[in-house]
Amino acid sequence: MMYHVIRCPGCLNFTYVDPYQHWKLCHICGEVIDVMRAPVYLEAIDHQDAEKVVCQLQDFLDDTGKEDLDESEKSRLRSEYTRWVRSRIE
Repeated sequence: MMYHVIRCPGCLNFTYVDPYQHWKLCHICGEVIDVMRAPVYLEAIDHQDAEKVVCQLQDFLDDTGKEDLDESEKSRLRSEYTRWVRSRIE
């Protein structure tokens, strides 16, 4: 099962959901997230990968002082994750 890495619209922290969830309660601010409206940053192959990505994305934004990833960073994130997954399989 794939997990979607999304962002809470209330507190802007990253979290993840399974693709069948319609709602997610943010563990930081308590916002009820409409999963269908939340932009998907990445599709991770399991919840462990999703959790790692969530932590790394938050650390990246904290370290750079950015508010969000731009489209090229999102594309690079997806590409690097795909390459990493492929390297684990080979």
